Amino acid sequence: MVEKLMYPDEESFNFVLRCCFSLSHEQGVMIHGQIVKLGMDEFDLVANTLKELYENSGFFTFLNEHKSFEKMSVRELNYWNNLISEACGSGKIEESFQLFCGQALHSVAIVSNLCEEISVNTAILSMYVKLRSLEDARLVFEKMPEKDLVVWNIMISAYMGNGFPKESLELIYCMVRLGFRPDLFTAIPAILSITQLKYTEWGKQMHAHVIRNGSDYQVSVHNSLIDMYSACNALNSAHKVFGMIMDKTVVSWSAMIKGYAMHDQCLEALSLLSKMKLSGTRVDFIIVINILPAFAKIGALHYVRYLHGYSLKANLDSLKSVKTSFLSSYAKCGCIEMARKLFDEEKRNHKDLIAWNSMISAYSKHGEWFQCFQLYNQMKLSDIVPDQVTFLGLLTACVNSGLVDKGKEIFKEMVETYGYQPSQEHHACMVDLLGRAGKVDEARKIIDTISLKPDAKVYGPLLSACKIHPNTRFAETAAQKLINMEPKNAGNYVLLSNIYAAAGKWDKVAKMRSFLRDRGLKKIPGCSWLELNGQVHEFRVADQSHPRSADIYSVLKVLEFEAGDMEDYLELFDPPII
Repeated sequence: MVEKLMYPDEESFNFVLRCCFSLSHEQGVMIHGQIVKLGMDEFDLVANTLKELYENSGFFTFLNEHKSFEKMSVRELNYWNNLISEACGSGKIEESFQLFCGQALHSVAIVSNLCEEISVNTAILSMYVKLRSLEDARLVFEKMPEKDLVVWNIMISAYMGNGFPKESLELIYCMVRLGFRPDLFTAIPAILSITQLKYTEWGKQMHAHVIRNGSDYQVSVHNSLIDMYSACNALNSAHKVFGMIMDKTVVSWSAMIKGYAMHDQCLEALSLLSKMKLSGTRVDFIIVINILPAFAKIGALHYVRYLHGYSLKANLDSLKSVKTSFLSSYAKCGCIEMARKLFDEEKRNHKDLIAWNSMISAYSKHGEWFQCFQLYNQMKLSDIVPDQVTFLGLLTACVNSGLVDKGKEIFKEMVETYGYQPSQEHHACMVDLLGRAGKVDEARKIIDTISLKPDAKVYGPLLSACKIHPNTRFAETAAQKLINMEPKNAGNYVLLSNIYAAAGKWDKVAKMRSFLRDRGLKKIPGCSWLELNGQVHEFRVADQSHPRSADIYSVLKVLEFEAGDMEDYLELFDPPII
């Protein structure tokens, strides 16, 4: 009809709109746009049908209260501020329709010359931010004739909250240059942005500013600073900030425990949890999720069980995130049966992708490749689409079980069937899989196909493979890449030195050791934990700090002696070398 230049009248639009009642409300909104362009919204029949459309869909109910479909003549600022706030705050309206409505109100505000007022602009800016329309928000921000600190803070928080920490900090820099003094509402998003970017020096400067500005008494600021210093690998500073908090909240305890767990200081995390309980602070689900990785890291099954019992009593295990954390922790502590029990407690149609991935990952780390692929097939039958984490778990299972052909098949399925771009971790698994199987040249070719610049996760397995299956040429290439990426990681130098030693290149071994000595680099000592009767014991290389270290070393010598005797005994049965 339109193609023949025959434009609809009010009866035509009335009929088409009523068809949208049962077909598509989105189409109804598009037709509404055509109605406005043609000026047909003045007809009562069309206006009433539009109202009925939006009422039936549950959208824009607040507009009816304000007679928004009529020709508006209201100019009061409070009216517009309240209407815009209501548009972005209504829980009954989906985000896309909120944005549509907000843009309409913004247009009317421009036509009505209300955008000269800072209060209206602030309301419109806030609306776009809440609707995550950053591009529109930035346009409003740039065109504002006058900006106060509130406006700057809204935009700074918007960038940080939507994953643009660098832009958030750049905006703070511009704000300060224009003479504005950051307040508490500037400091918190700034600290969160620094946390994401791990800018240690900027973090120290912001902390100093917070102290000068008198905002350091706020617990929320302290909590953000703890997270920031933990992320910036400054755990001592995080602990100092934690010690300064007089009235510690559960968030304060959680932030510090998370920091310890993040840096593998598991015993400190356990100790802090005990102090928290003595202080009378109740453990919430965030504490549980933050502390469980520390328990799993040291294999503290007793503590995992204790916390699980507490969570059951406090009804925290009803949260999927908590249940999944326990599933993963039990698996890492070697209690795969309990992990599977938690997994099976959920009905198949209630299991989400995270639960499936956690169980697949649990089996893969224990070398249970058959169960991994059995779960993978069940997951697909449950109409759950695997993601990149799923394939990472499957590839890890192939690596741990030496399934080269199966690993290649899974890698191909991920790329060709599901269209996923392999990450550095996926490529690292393939390099590790091929390297362990002695296919070092094929592993190197995998690295050559990576579109992005390969990182240390990829070259590390190649270097390790060169040690297992001696290949000095590839080892030197991989080691040089690793040294450029991680110049302070002594482990890379030590591994290359060992490869040279195995090849009998003692001059290069001496050169590596001299290089380490001149740069003052030392390999981080290995650390192990053992849980005995509910108590966790920590052991390090050449460590004698344990109160029963003398007894431990005595037993170790006996074991070494017995192991040596067993080797001599087994040699009696070795066939002679011909």
